[in-house]
Amino acid sequence: MGFKTAEMMPIAPDAWRGFSRSRRIREAVTFWGENGGGIPTIVLLMYVVKMVLFAGVGLVLIGLITPAAGGLGSFDEWWSSPIFFQKAIVWALLFEILGLGCSAGPMTQRTDPLIGGILYFLRPGMVRLPPWPKIPGTRGATRTPFDAGLYAVVLASGVFALVMQGHEDHGERSLQWWVLLPLVASLALLGFRDQIAFLAARSEHYWVMLIILMFPFPESIAGAQVLTCIVWWGASLSKMNLHFPYVVSVMMSNSPIHPWKPFRRRLFRDYPNDMRPSRLAGAFAHGGTVIEAGVPFILLLSHGWVTYVAVTVIVLFHFHIIGMFPMGIPGEWNLMMIVSAIVVFGGNADIGPGDIQSPWLIAVLCISGALVLFGNLFPKYVSFLVSMRYYAGNWAAGMWCFRGDSEAKLGVIKKLSGSAHEQLVARYPGVDLTVIEGKQVAFRSMHPQGRALHGLIGRAVDDPAQYTCVDGEVTAGPILGWNFGDGHLHDEQLIEYVQQCCRYEPGELRVILLESQPLHTWTQRYRIIDAATGLVETGYVKDRELADAQPWLNEEMTIPVYDVVRHDTAS
Repeated sequence: MGFKTAEMMPIAPDAWRGFSRSRRIREAVTFWGENGGGIPTIVLLMYVVKMVLFAGVGLVLIGLITPAAGGLGSFDEWWSSPIFFQKAIVWALLFEILGLGCSAGPMTQRTDPLIGGILYFLRPGMVRLPPWPKIPGTRGATRTPFDAGLYAVVLASGVFALVMQGHEDHGERSLQWWVLLPLVASLALLGFRDQIAFLAARSEHYWVMLIILMFPFPESIAGAQVLTCIVWWGASLSKMNLHFPYVVSVMMSNSPIHPWKPFRRRLFRDYPNDMRPSRLAGAFAHGGTVIEAGVPFILLLSHGWVTYVAVTVIVLFHFHIIGMFPMGIPGEWNLMMIVSAIVVFGGNADIGPGDIQSPWLIAVLCISGALVLFGNLFPKYVSFLVSMRYYAGNWAAGMWCFRGDSEAKLGVIKKLSGSAHEQLVARYPGVDLTVIEGKQVAFRSMHPQGRALHGLIGRAVDDPAQYTCVDGEVTAGPILGWNFGDGHLHDEQLIEYVQQCCRYEPGELRVILLESQPLHTWTQRYRIIDAATGLVETGYVKDRELADAQPWLNEEMTIPVYDVVRHDTAS
């Protein structure tokens, strides 16, 4: 790849347009296997700088505005104190909800502007999605001045917590519970009104952590240890499936720290003929799962040098994930997991779960763990973030199929950017983007759920050649101002709002929605929606069949489907 230019597939646009859908996917997947996404070095450097600024500015800010803790000059004396960890979590939450963390920049299909976050959440008239819209006081899908004001209260509450000095608690300096309460309460209220902003704050982790850190020391640190382990255990649990080796082969073949093409080819069974993950990719996947499942037990139960060895292992583990530059770019979140390991375990090794006495704290931890388990058993009811299934490869996903040029109708919706295609056109005027956009297809198709989506297009529309099919996450991003792989953010709720604004004719917009695989089954349910007429078809696909198929399926681009029920046959 070049410093400013992307690695391009050596195919002329005219030739590409003449390929069948299956041939296009095969060409794009084969290219990805050796070159990854071909992302320009300057883009990767931008993300590195952003992570450095997140860590550096956060550290300096906390040190300067907390002189009672000793200031920057005495960092070695307070790095393990509760007040540092409390403020670090507040800083991370603010960074994310501002739109500066994950879901920012070109690797999330966001180039103009580079972020969403505050540009959307502070602006009335934008789209919001209440998690339970039937609850009185939450109905509607348009951001009101009240929503914007509530978001501003969240920001102000976070700044308030950052500047407070705290008090002495059992010989350690920490923030009192009432300092964190305004942020916890206002973010909860915002979440009832708008799940987008709530999830954008990475509340499944940071919001719950702030609740735990409202308890007195040392219970707060002990609770933080358990919650951090729940995050690791949830991540490992979600990866005990057929999907995760596919994630690893795609991610490692795209990583700048693994640039050697012979190594990248070995991540697949028989490059370029068989693009399923190899045993090597499977070994990396299962090894990572073992680390996430096993090391937390050691951290909770050990003391002394054993703890420090375990902290070192998990820190290196997260640094390796950062080096993968996974899509969505959760670099800052991984840095916070490193901080958590170092501070709550390495700096407080003499504290453990036995220090937890409050039944309320126990209840918070039990509810958090139960939600992770429930979300893996019944994923259609819970965000994949709450289920801690961030990079398991087992995600709800969608495909929006626009007939002709009907995607342009989305222009009537109030938003700050055009579609991902329009953003690229503006950034690269005069460049034929046909082949470039094939990389998006490759990324999704190399995962089993992507094969399902492409295999279902022929069931969703009569003539795929007349439709432009766009990944649901890519479609939703410019509308919502945040997208991080949660397929529930572009399901029926968003489709209904889009239809109210755009008035699509029957057959003009068809959406394929694929749910995650529950932990206890080997199937994924799907449904096909017509924006104008409603539900068209439901059924399910089998994960083993998807995993055994090649990304390009077959020339007919079909997959086996089961338990099919047609609800509407209107074209």
